[in-house]
Amino acid sequence: MPKVLVVDDDRYIRELIRLYLEDEGFEVVEKSNGAEALEYAENDTVDLFVLDIMMPKLDGWELCLKLRNIGDAPILMITAKGEAADRIKGFQLGTDDYLVKPFDPMELVLRVKALLKRYGVSTSQTIKLGSISLDRKSYQVIHNNNQLITLPMKEFELLYKLGSYPGQLFTRVTLIEDIWGMDYEGDERTVDVHIKRLRERFEALEAEFKIVTIRGLGYRLEVGSN
Repeated sequence: MPKVLVVDDDRYIRELIRLYLEDEGFEVVEKSNGAEALEYAENDTVDLFVLDIMMPKLDGWELCLKLRNIGDAPILMITAKGEAADRIKGFQLGTDDYLVKPFDPMELVLRVKALLKRYGVSTSQTIKLGSISLDRKSYQVIHNNNQLITLPMKEFELLYKLGSYPGQLFTRVTLIEDIWGMDYEGDERTVDVHIKRLRERFEALEAEFKIVTIRGLGYRLEVGSN
């Protein structure tokens, strides 16, 4: 599941983009200014950036340049400015594509998919953990192509998140924000409880994958070598 970081100081624009991208199976993280976005990008994996230009603290131009210094994930800029000079400046700084407001949300989705395809990032909503397949579109867990395993929604999302990035460490805070949302009022033990349930459900299939605890840090999923 590709992760898209949407950066815009207009929360309505962010919400519009998030709804359309999530409907297509993307994971979406929202930030309201360039400084917050840069901090996130320096500490977390992002597959594609959608950036506004006119933002507080760090504008889209500066953010684009800094992102290019730390990685090569595709960048799509959205802005109210449609002049050729602005487009040229964006491309010179390292952006990959450009969309002028107001835009058709489905056009943005298609451009995001095209950029990810160009960069070789899969947009499939199905991942495999050994002989186990997780289909995020139907929320089905399938073992050996025919046996269905039913999971509660949050357990599925948690397993899908970990399984999308095998070997990558996720802190409890990151998992809470990504699965339960920034406004979640519970504590980090919620993650521990759900991890415990997942381990119990898949205990007999440990050869396919296992969720490893990194003491004091968080969790990572390891796929079996069979």
